[in-house]
Amino acid sequence: MNIDSLLNPFQRFGINLGLARINKLLANLGNPHHQVPTIHVAGTNGKGSVCAYLSAVLTQAGYRTGRYTSPHLVDWTERICINEQPITCDEFSQLILQVTEAVAAEEESPTQFEVVTAAAWLYFAQQQVDVAVVEVGLGGRLDATNVCPQPLVTIITSISLDHTQQLGPTIADIAGEKAGILKAGCPAVIGPLPESAQKVVRSLILKLNCPIFTPQPARQLDTGWAEYQKLTDSETIKYPLPLQGKIQLTNSALALAALEILQKQSWQISESAIINGMAKAKWPGRIQWLTWKQHKLLLDGAHNPAGAQVLRDYVDTLDTSSITWVIGMMANKDHAEIFQALLRNGERLLLVPIPNNGSANPKELAKLAMNVCPNLSFCQSYPDLFSGLTAAFANTNNLVVLCGSLYLIGHFLEIENSAEKF
Repeated sequence: MNIDSLLNPFQRFGINLGLARINKLLANLGNPHHQVPTIHVAGTNGKGSVCAYLSAVLTQAGYRTGRYTSPHLVDWTERICINEQPITCDEFSQLILQVTEAVAAEEESPTQFEVVTAAAWLYFAQQQVDVAVVEVGLGGRLDATNVCPQPLVTIITSISLDHTQQLGPTIADIAGEKAGILKAGCPAVIGPLPESAQKVVRSLILKLNCPIFTPQPARQLDTGWAEYQKLTDSETIKYPLPLQGKIQLTNSALALAALEILQKQSWQISESAIINGMAKAKWPGRIQWLTWKQHKLLLDGAHNPAGAQVLRDYVDTLDTSSITWVIGMMANKDHAEIFQALLRNGERLLLVPIPNNGSANPKELAKLAMNVCPNLSFCQSYPDLFSGLTAAFANTNNLVVLCGSLYLIGHFLEIENSAEKF
């Protein structure tokens, strides 16, 4: 059986935040999460790249390192890795069967995310990893990953508006949910937060008596290198920074702060492991350059206003006369704010659907975009991604950027990967 067919029965339970089902499920499996030292990472944006840095460095340092992230771009197996290598399809399928068998008939069914999360813990325990880097799925407090009583370190990368239907309408509400991963006495590494979020997070940190660390963003050196100021002394470390965008100065500093805390806990992480590990970090689909039909193309998920602003800031550093945007978004996203962050007068915009039931209507997006930025030089909807991309590259020397949803980026990469195989 393939992974989709094993997981589809759980899809109908949708998003249903809460820890009762996952705790019962893990108990039925022998509490595998209690066997795995964990770094827990929450945040609106940046958590995936922080996990990528941590996993790459810890692997380089010689530790057997698990990494659990979501969503995947192309294949379910991307979510569960050991030493940067995705789990095999067969191993994943076997784990799903094991987890499914552990659901007692009289119990409320777990959600799809809970099943996959339980499978990740089970795999890491079976494979006897030294450490697991675990990314929160949604929020934090009631997220299925939030089952570790004593993480080695918790990290909150950023807080901005996203998933307001589940997490609440204000930054303070969302901060309360994200801060739910903090545990009594556990070190907390906190990224730059809006003032209202900072108040919520700091008051909980005081209550839980967590040692708090707020590293400064790293300093940009020559192209592709950065310098991090250590937390506890005046030393700095210079390291390569392969992921693009100014935000990576912050994200990489958060990862290095967490590694510094591990070093104080007697983990053996040398400077050369940090330098070589950071150089190897990969996080596809986020400010990623590739070639499509001999054209240069920039990809980015940019699925919320803060992510869109990060992308716009990066694009503004490039030597380009004008931009053609190819955008598809999910219906439940803040379309107007994303357009406000991205679009400027004179730019071209092509709207496409995401092949997913939750896609926003491209024609409606086109109308909204013209309201937000009336002086676009071109704005048109297309029936599918590839007709939009083909039109984007016709008769233009503009930079073409594909963005708006990780599902859209995943769809593009899946088709491109399939094409390469033949």
